[in-house]
Amino acid sequence: MRLSRRTLLAAGLTAPLAACSTPQRRGAGGPVEITFWSALRGSQQVVDAFNSTQNRIRVIFQQIPSGGQGGYAKLSNAARAGNAPDVATIEYPQVPGYAIDGVARDITDLVTDRIKQKLLPQALKLTTFDHRVFSVPLDIEPMVLHYRADLFEANGFQIPETWDDYRDLARQVKAKFPDKKLGLFPTDGAMQFACFAWQAGAQWFDTGNGKWQVSLADTPTRKVAEYWQGLIDEDLVFRNASDSKQHDAQVGQNLILTRLSGAWDAGAQMRARPAQKGKWRIAPMPVWDRPVVGTHGGSTFAVTKDSKEPEAAMEFIEWQTTHPDALTARLKSGTSSQYPVAPGLVAAGAKAFPGEYYGGQDIYGLFKQEADKIRDGWVWGPRMTATQRVMQDGFAKAGAGEGTLIEAVREAQSGTMPDLKALGLSTEEVER
Repeated sequence: MRLSRRTLLAAGLTAPLAACSTPQRRGAGGPVEITFWSALRGSQQVVDAFNSTQNRIRVIFQQIPSGGQGGYAKLSNAARAGNAPDVATIEYPQVPGYAIDGVARDITDLVTDRIKQKLLPQALKLTTFDHRVFSVPLDIEPMVLHYRADLFEANGFQIPETWDDYRDLARQVKAKFPDKKLGLFPTDGAMQFACFAWQAGAQWFDTGNGKWQVSLADTPTRKVAEYWQGLIDEDLVFRNASDSKQHDAQVGQNLILTRLSGAWDAGAQMRARPAQKGKWRIAPMPVWDRPVVGTHGGSTFAVTKDSKEPEAAMEFIEWQTTHPDALTARLKSGTSSQYPVAPGLVAAGAKAFPGEYYGGQDIYGLFKQEADKIRDGWVWGPRMTATQRVMQDGFAKAGAGEGTLIEAVREAQSGTMPDLKALGLSTEEVER
């Protein structure tokens, strides 16, 4: 991601860079203590593993709600009060906002070449502004197709390779099963929709000319909106929130045959539906005319402005993101299937993840294949939470037949602009 220096200055990102040094012990030989807040499952196990490996740094962990359930509000409030944790988990779409607000510290001087060489470059680009780094990625989550292998095999269905195939298969499912659908259009799924648009070639935000250019309804996005609107109009997909009891019932009662989501969702599905063990498999996401994908989900670690021990915080972050023992601890908690942003950890991830749920499929091999297809150049906006809220309001209307998806993305653009201008950013609405 590139931001011009003028844009960064306008955003207030002018804090001095942290100096790099060796963590110093507190008192008479005591360890440096740092605090870590995260909603990620398995984090306590990771902290315990790190603390057991050495006695120079002691991490004190606090589990917090997910960002949308209050975690981000808690972090922002703590930063305003001057007592944010040393290390905080921030999802990719929220990194620009926390950088602009000054909550995420500029850690450029702390991110060594050693760390960079261990991480997937396209992931680190999503947390880098004008060559200045504001967080370190943990995982990169290419969107994939989760499908019910048993129902596909029993009915002779073929895995869809293109979006045309997906629509044709949705019609077959509707014709054969009056109560089932091939998939879901998630009315709470602005981030899923962003992934669809990303794959199609959209560029919702760009900073190439020193301004925040905004184009949430560009030509690729309109193509995606029209495609999913067609599926909705033909009643080929469910349209409700994915984070809901309704969707839980759709999955649990065998009413839905595919799920489009990030690699992380393999672990979530295994945890939520143990009775469906062996019935699911994972395949590449359907494509348009190019074999590229976007990401859905993924987390990063930021050192906050309030940290008194940034060097110790960075040592912990580096261990979390690049050491095989960290990934093993997280996966053995039985709560995660995150695809690591450090390619060197893929083998450890494949070994630690209990693959029998997916019939012994090498899902990490598939994730690696798909991660290599992530389209470069995507930029998240400065206020994605607000953008997401407005877009999903429109999606809910479209799902109820009271509007269209293209209206929803246009409304999201209109709703985004005041937030950007309130930040004092130089902005421009662009038609593409």
